[in-house]
Amino acid sequence: MSSLSLPPDEMRALGYAAIDLLVDRLTALRAAPIGRVDQPATLDARLRGPLPSGANAGEVLARVASEVFASALHLDHPRFFGFVPSPGNFVSVIADLLASGFNTFAGTWLEASGPATVELVTLDWLKEMLGLPGECEGLFVSGGSVANLTALAAMRHRVLADRLPGAAVYVSDQTHSSVIRALRLLGFADECVRVLPARDGRMDTTATREAIIADRGAGRRPACIVATAGTTNTGAVDPLRQLAGLSRDYGLWLHVDGAYGAAARLTSRAAVLLDGLELADSWSCDPHKWLFQPYETGCVFVRWPGCLAETFRILPEYLADAASAGGEVNFCDRGPQLTRGFRALKVWMSLQVFGVDAFRAAVDRGLMLAELAERQLRRVADWEVVSPATLGIVAFRCRPQGWTDAQCDVLNARLVQDLVDDGHGFVSSTRIGQRTVLRMCTINPRASDDDVGSTLERLAALAALRIGRHTAADRPHA
Repeated sequence: MSSLSLPPDEMRALGYAAIDLLVDRLTALRAAPIGRVDQPATLDARLRGPLPSGANAGEVLARVASEVFASALHLDHPRFFGFVPSPGNFVSVIADLLASGFNTFAGTWLEASGPATVELVTLDWLKEMLGLPGECEGLFVSGGSVANLTALAAMRHRVLADRLPGAAVYVSDQTHSSVIRALRLLGFADECVRVLPARDGRMDTTATREAIIADRGAGRRPACIVATAGTTNTGAVDPLRQLAGLSRDYGLWLHVDGAYGAAARLTSRAAVLLDGLELADSWSCDPHKWLFQPYETGCVFVRWPGCLAETFRILPEYLADAASAGGEVNFCDRGPQLTRGFRALKVWMSLQVFGVDAFRAAVDRGLMLAELAERQLRRVADWEVVSPATLGIVAFRCRPQGWTDAQCDVLNARLVQDLVDDGHGFVSSTRIGQRTVLRMCTINPRASDDDVGSTLERLAALAALRIGRHTAADRPHA
């Protein structure tokens, strides 16, 4: 037996123990605290040590559970409402286990024809779910950052022939940071990127048009508009149909970063907000967000068949055996990765097991929970809704009577850590209109009405403690 193998009975025992650990965790998740954040010194003392010489696999698994995963926030917890959670689902967890266990190389048809077919089928299903044109093609990637990078690389090649001098790309001040990072990686200098002020959280079509006209007049090369379908701050959706018309008028590529919000196209209630999504030239979407997959599950789509291969395909002599002979798809030709795992399996299996209607209902529930949170916030004194519930996100702020904006900024920032220390739930903070605000993202289908209500009540109680201490400190001493 190889020195890197376990006997069959030990493999089964380890596997059963791991599955029991996962099932027990999910069963007890609602009653458990939100998680724990430890200090570096504490974790170093616990986890650092000399290079290992070997140990019992069961003991190592127990240590992982008690010493590694214990020092983390549970992003699939029903009261984790910060950032954009990844709720996951158990079927997809098993799919990840299988994809890892079979060690599938999903880069070429030669090495994974069945998995490649599953990826193609799943991409077609996602196109239908998002209402994208049938001719577009895509691939699975790690997440929105690589999806945006891949789409913008295709834009650079098709629109600019990879020549960047004088190029201009238009974004709003609400565009995700991954877009700016992608443009830098692709060689676009900061002066090539026009960051335009958003209006009510949405890209301003008039300002975009004026910037394009001004750049043309100055001899620059307007190339691309990046719109957002579901901003991280407020869930806002840029005016997609108007931006698509603007792109056509001036011959620009329109990329839609739908990493967060594109999946809401599944529901009739949100579809109107995403009107015009199908008119873009490329799209990003993260199934590990609102389609409830484990990390890392992102997707990129490009309208123009063959565009991705034109951008990325390189055929060295050592890949001659895997070259496509006609009809086969080598996904390594569509993006930056040659070595890539079988990410599509988890989406394929969970759709097969639960069906699309279950996903539609779960997305719809996320929309309703944000509206519930907004209603509750509007009934509580000293709290204000800064941005109403949009695509499952509501932004709000504790604003005690008589407090200055600066004092409120400090208060709201501290409430995030207070809630973490309390252990009941989690919300994150951001800046809107130069003010620090709190935000809830309610996309987890495990979350109940009570989870939303009790988290807001606990947050209000923690705020009351800070307000009381502040008031007491202001009192004159006898």
